[in-house]
Amino acid sequence: MLLACCGDGKNQPPAGSTWSVVFEDLPGALISVWGTSATDIWTVGGDPDGAGPWVLHFDGERWTKIETGTVGDLWWVHGTPGGPVYAGGAGGQILRYVDGAFETMATPGTGTVFGLWAASADDFWAVGGDGGTPTGGFAWKLDGDAWVEAPGFPPEIVGEATVFKVWGRASDDVWLVGTGALVLHWNGDAFERVDIGMEPPRTLLTVNCDGPRCAAVGGFGTGVIFEENGDGWTETSPGLPAMLGVCLHGDGGFAAGEAAQILRRGESTWEIEDTGLVLFEIFHGCFVDPDGGAWAVGGQVVDLPLTDGMMVHFGEAVPAGEYAVE
Repeated sequence: MLLACCGDGKNQPPAGSTWSVVFEDLPGALISVWGTSATDIWTVGGDPDGAGPWVLHFDGERWTKIETGTVGDLWWVHGTPGGPVYAGGAGGQILRYVDGAFETMATPGTGTVFGLWAASADDFWAVGGDGGTPTGGFAWKLDGDAWVEAPGFPPEIVGEATVFKVWGRASDDVWLVGTGALVLHWNGDAFERVDIGMEPPRTLLTVNCDGPRCAAVGGFGTGVIFEENGDGWTETSPGLPAMLGVCLHGDGGFAAGEAAQILRRGESTWEIEDTGLVLFEIFHGCFVDPDGGAWAVGGQVVDLPLTDGMMVHFGEAVPAGEYAVE
């Protein structure tokens, strides 16, 4: 199997890398995965029985299930190297992991937090909305120990869209995507609504950037992938399966989505990756770590409760199937 990578050696996968199943059929779906290195990986997800969301951490040797002390599904996890880890989810909940424990932060609303991204440790974004009904869209910024509404967020978005994800290249180059082909750009001073020319308009579920390139993916049944490298958004590789997650690295990357399918970004197009795995649920998120390992997570992520968690990995073998409980 071949992993497309950038020409400067960034994020090169280990020689002989293959796809393998790390977890399958966990009680709670795994919805988001992120980390600072191959030995610091976080994944968060569903709370299928109301006893608390699934949160797993990998330290390079073992997986640990971490209790949050809260209830409700968690939809995204993100942080910065050396800083706290943040997880957001149902009921406007944002948790911060610091000094070995989670704490609940103050937020200005109760809509679901579907996305988190940090331009830096002191420039953090959270986005979301009502989800099932495409309304209630919001964007928040971190201000000290509390979250506040992002200045200048277009008020009409609240009544017409959910914002699903946020990512960017810098503090003055941030992209937000959501229902109805919603694309917003933050230039450091103001939001601009961008028409990317998608006809008919379909939901964009995730946006991700690395270097000069950003990609947004979504759709249902038939997927859409749009890319932007500084001169406007262009659809690439039409007609592929719907993707819920995307993770770029240099001039390559992965997308993951329906029917447990993974796409790989080649030189000019996205192609279905032959993982050699037999899985039946939906991938929701993916991540490429600094050592070139790729991670994808998912489960039953369409209807509540969010169950049947799964994780796959591309790279050197990692411990699979077992975890300790903290």
